[in-house]
Amino acid sequence: MKLSSDPNFSAFRIGRRELVIHRDIASHAAEIMQKLGELTSAAQAGAGNRRSAFRLNLAGGLELFARRGRRGGMIGSILSDVYMGVTPRPLNELALTVEAMRRGIPVAEPMGAMIEWIGPALYRGFFLTRAVRGMTLWEFVKTDDDPIVRAHVLGQARAAIDAMHNKGLFHADLNLHNLLVTQARESFTVIIIDLDKSRLFDAPLPAAIRRANAARLIRSARKLDPSGQFLDAAALSILNLE
Repeated sequence: MKLSSDPNFSAFRIGRRELVIHRDIASHAAEIMQKLGELTSAAQAGAGNRRSAFRLNLAGGLELFARRGRRGGMIGSILSDVYMGVTPRPLNELALTVEAMRRGIPVAEPMGAMIEWIGPALYRGFFLTRAVRGMTLWEFVKTDDDPIVRAHVLGQARAAIDAMHNKGLFHADLNLHNLLVTQARESFTVIIIDLDKSRLFDAPLPAAIRRANAARLIRSARKLDPSGQFLDAAALSILNLE
């Protein structure tokens, strides 16, 4: 999963910043680097579970979704958005997502990644996708009270997870925030996002790994909705978790 030989991506470097970007938007490279640089130096909070998601509005009406790398847990209070390593995680995620999309896994279209080096093997990073209108599965089940629509969307989420497993993708952090519900006219689809730390295998995932993904998803559901107000036993059964 190397991008160096992928003709669909180009690399740019200005100072400490490296940008790998899809050739379709290569003409926006300088603008993208500028906007991401402004986000890096600002204390601005974005959307999402870690307040790390930003929408970039570029010239010509182009919209991208940028996720800033942020740490969670106790280490996040110390290092925040600083990572260590010579192979930056956003570049790994870009290569993995490109391959996942090639396999037909429902993911947001990967468009690039930017790394800002702040020292030897120390960096901050962004991962870029084409902008998608939608809401997380957790947001959806809290706002849509139509039982038929809800059952349909949960079925779409289950289909996305099945496709992910059947095509060899293990999601290291599968939860209700990482399943995105999108709508086109009257139809809903679910795509899988945030593949940081995920892994691709050359064959469908074995049962043990599928169970590990399912266990993480059910923990997410129970943590967010301990009383079952939005995701009762019937809802979870659609996802085949109980």
